[in-house]
Amino acid sequence: MAAVLFGARILAVHHEHATVLSTAPELFSLKNQGLAFQRAAACAPNVLPLYASSELTALEVPERANIFFRTAPTGFQVSPVGAGGMAPLNILQKVGALGSDLRGKRLAISLSPGLTTNPGCKSYGGNFSLMAASEMVFGTALSFDLKHQIASRMLECPSALEKSPLLKFAVRLLASGRLFDRIVFYALWPIGKVQNTVLELQDHFTALGHILHEVNPAPVGRLETIDWPNLIAKVNALKPTDEDTTEKPSSLDKQIAPGSRDAAFEARTDTAPGWTDLELLLRTLASVHARPLLLSMPYDGQSFDESGISWAARASYYNKLHALAQRYHFSLIEFKGHDEDPTFLYLHKSHLTAKGWIYYDRALDDFFHGRLPES
Repeated sequence: MAAVLFGARILAVHHEHATVLSTAPELFSLKNQGLAFQRAAACAPNVLPLYASSELTALEVPERANIFFRTAPTGFQVSPVGAGGMAPLNILQKVGALGSDLRGKRLAISLSPGLTTNPGCKSYGGNFSLMAASEMVFGTALSFDLKHQIASRMLECPSALEKSPLLKFAVRLLASGRLFDRIVFYALWPIGKVQNTVLELQDHFTALGHILHEVNPAPVGRLETIDWPNLIAKVNALKPTDEDTTEKPSSLDKQIAPGSRDAAFEARTDTAPGWTDLELLLRTLASVHARPLLLSMPYDGQSFDESGISWAARASYYNKLHALAQRYHFSLIEFKGHDEDPTFLYLHKSHLTAKGWIYYDRALDDFFHGRLPES
């Protein structure tokens, strides 16, 4: 039986790597919840993983990165991973689970200001991956001290851990910090490895079924030179749509004084719990020796101006994000120059328009080909 399972696993892994050019550009739940397709993308030299949230699903436009680079026009494809509300803590667990497969690997992470600073347990729980969390907890990629701090954050959203009593118990042991609990955790570790093995086999077999029944032939394309300056000039000439310019009904009949809510906004932003998760994510990326590009969508500046929150207050987010990325020597593009650009975000939400995606695409292309500084 062990030989049959081992042989089936080898067959599944072979198919995952052989079909990576077909599966990499696709966005589907199995890729987000499992690790098989993420691992295949991480091992492919011509694939750039992109971890993001609802911007991957909100607007189906040809400029969206996984569609724009589907045929590898500049020599690589983009492999999207994510769903609506995916928080930094979810991405952290996937990165920690992939571990050494990301060593020296370029990958991109898209952030939105609201979700980055205030992820919420509902967003985290909705994107929770038992396999990624278990592999991170019982794996060897991260230090015990880093796992201890991650576990403390995970316990603040305990409902996600109900899927596995073993994982929940292990996370509590990690979070306690007591010597006895640490000893118990190490005693429990072999059982956790068995759980990881079972989850991994399930993941590979499900991935094999998906490949055999759902995967289409790899997209065929040819290398070409993209005239980025001309493309950027064209999207910069775009005018706001009617939906963007139409006045939105407001329950506030009186005029809000400019900057009147700056102090409350800055206090809320500076102490938001999401910064802890983001720093833990950056520490995890550093621990596995990945080479990330951080992309942050801007605020919808016009709406914030109307709400009494000025540019000076919003700059506190950009400055804090810049300082955090600089501390870990990671590349960051926050697009703060488009903070008040009504054509960059769709319907005043954290979703990119076609123009926004073109800017993302150019950044991804420059990053993959080493045209961006990495610190």
